[in-house]
Amino acid sequence: MTAKRTGGRILVDNLVAQGCDRIFHVPGESFLAVLDALHDTPQIDLVTCRQEGGVGFMACADGAMTGRPGVAFVTRGPGATNASIGVHVAMQDSQPMILFIGDVDRGMRDREGFQEVDFPAMFAPLAKWATRIEDARRIPEYVARAYATAMNGRPGPVVIALPEDMLCDVVDAVDRPRIERVWQADNSEQADAALTLLRNAKRPVAIVGGAGWDKATTGAFDCFASNWGIPVAGAFRRQDAIPNWSKAWAGNLGYGPNPKLVARIKAADVILAIGARLGEATTDGYTLITPDHPGQSLIHVHPDPTELNRVYRADIAACCDTFSFADALASAEYPPTPHASGAEAHAEWLEWSTPKPREGVALDLGQCVLAMREAMPVDTIICNGAGNFSGWWHRYWRYGPQPSQLAPTAGAMGYGVPAAVAAAIRFPDRQVVAVAGDGDFLMNGQELATAIQHDANMLVIVVDNSTYGTIRMHQEREYPARLSGTALRNPDFAALGRAYGAWAETVETTEQFAPALDRALEQPGLKLLHLKTEVEFITPATTISAIRNR
Repeated sequence: MTAKRTGGRILVDNLVAQGCDRIFHVPGESFLAVLDALHDTPQIDLVTCRQEGGVGFMACADGAMTGRPGVAFVTRGPGATNASIGVHVAMQDSQPMILFIGDVDRGMRDREGFQEVDFPAMFAPLAKWATRIEDARRIPEYVARAYATAMNGRPGPVVIALPEDMLCDVVDAVDRPRIERVWQADNSEQADAALTLLRNAKRPVAIVGGAGWDKATTGAFDCFASNWGIPVAGAFRRQDAIPNWSKAWAGNLGYGPNPKLVARIKAADVILAIGARLGEATTDGYTLITPDHPGQSLIHVHPDPTELNRVYRADIAACCDTFSFADALASAEYPPTPHASGAEAHAEWLEWSTPKPREGVALDLGQCVLAMREAMPVDTIICNGAGNFSGWWHRYWRYGPQPSQLAPTAGAMGYGVPAAVAAAIRFPDRQVVAVAGDGDFLMNGQELATAIQHDANMLVIVVDNSTYGTIRMHQEREYPARLSGTALRNPDFAALGRAYGAWAETVETTEQFAPALDRALEQPGLKLLHLKTEVEFITPATTISAIRNR
């Protein structure tokens, strides 16, 4: 299209051309021209949120589910600073996202005008690319480049500032066609070298999930690992990289992993890391696998060349699409006898992920997760933010087909509820659960209003132990019995849920949970279970008393 249009109309037309079907936003006067264009654009679902942090998290989660950038719009100043947390999470999580920020008029810049911020400077350390559009005629170019940047290499966020007056300019512009991810070479030489190394390995392990991982990669890698008998560990919060019923699945790395899996990683002679950056959480502070990993060979496969040999010395470094490499591995001749370690590691994980009744606890979260496993479909999407509460689901839930886990590797609180709203809208026929701690929930609990407004069918589980649990755990370890700043006085979360329009109940014992869950799952729309737990049982594996006595 080349007819004269406003900048706002050109922007929306080019988002449609790129396949954008949903925008998350909090409205602002700085991008009224965009909102006006969206009024006549039925191809795009406009999701109105209640705080820009929720906007950013929803767009990040949407990008994780679709593989194309989740799109967010916020206004300048407070809107952009609130939304910055979503950009940070999208970067650390390697998820495609585009944040558009309504900006001050071009003629007002550099006077510290109302809510003025230098957005390219502010977001440069947080995003893959941060820029400003000065000329409405170039909007198609910038939008196409934003999609290409967000999706290619290591996926991540792009931030674009939109001067308010630029969006009102009426100009000619030539629209750009849809951008797809660049198909990278299959690195056949590196794949052959990796196969040779794996054939000679005695104790190989794989660590998977991350940049560019998708359903096709899942299928190919599961086929390869199962037929070779190679134990597969998920990188931190990448537990849906392959379905957990795969006979090679060995469990997750990160916080609180199975000690037997940790021992396998340490004893491995060949480590195949595909898609994973091998970040701090996955490697327990770069100690589980050290950057130089003496006595171990590392095959590192990643779509971004800047990640290879950045922290870890790679014996084989393959810069390529994760699917093409996984497919090359799956297509290779299988060994006549698979490693026994794959089945052994899977059996260890099955034992580790089966919750045993815990003595002395009124509401046993392990048994609650077990009840959820029995009552809910295998493709349920579990969404959580940050906090010790998530450890029960990370350990005991069995994640199904991707996407079935939306959880921030950046460790951001407040992610779970917005992510669940995005998931419930994206997949209205699937069960979606937001699991949140009490502190975590109140970071973005206002997005229950967004769930109600947009008819999201989702369950929220609020785990309430009246404390910032993770910090309390660290506090007890470093300064036993010296509580400072971690206790919380909470509302009645069930009453709060009902105030928003949700069906809600309070659960205080293990015996109450399964019947309450059944009642919740019978309800349409938004439902909330308020689980009152004891701070003494701070993780699935330990207690406050044990930490103090240590």
